[in-house]
Amino acid sequence: MPEVYPVPELPDLARQADRLIDFGVHELAGVSATRLRAAAAPEVPGSLLVLPAAPISKLAPLVELGGKHGFVVTDMSDVDEFAPIPSVRLPDSPAYRIETPDRGDDLAECSPNEALSMIEAAGRTPLTLTEGLHWLLQCPDVLERNHCFMTIASRKHRLRGSPDARTPAIWISNGTGRDGAANRDAPKVGWCWAGNRHTWLGFASAAGRSG
Repeated sequence: MPEVYPVPELPDLARQADRLIDFGVHELAGVSATRLRAAAAPEVPGSLLVLPAAPISKLAPLVELGGKHGFVVTDMSDVDEFAPIPSVRLPDSPAYRIETPDRGDDLAECSPNEALSMIEAAGRTPLTLTEGLHWLLQCPDVLERNHCFMTIASRKHRLRGSPDARTPAIWISNGTGRDGAANRDAPKVGWCWAGNRHTWLGFASAAGRSG
């Protein structure tokens, strides 16, 4: 079984709200600063504040790691069309919390298809791409070389309802190929096939969501 490595603790919810306001995420999501701060009370340790309406394409460049800003791979220009999978129900709220996010290092040898059933069998829920980016906005160091994560609660759905085979992930670019040398060591939003395994990608999950 892959080794599990510790990740940074989340700041308290009030500081999370202030950080999202500093980034302008509340404006991207159409939520007032006052309402966002109200959503941060009362304090629930180990929870992450999420604004689901913020576009993924706008969130990714806000993530910064080692002075490098995040980006979305060129063959994922439809990233804002990725939506929650049927088994994941988001709270009907402009802001909500996810409880005890985990990077899922222990699932790193699984494929996305395999990991989903294991996460759900454990009574947890996979993270959406939006939730994963919110986590990195608060704790960029959660993303480490060889210990990055997939966000398999987000998929793009075809007209007939079935998802396409791409499952989104966030990792650190090597600056090769179409990423470009300038993006070396930058946080990268990309994708992997649903049936493929990657030993360096965990599967981010949470204990639950609350509005």
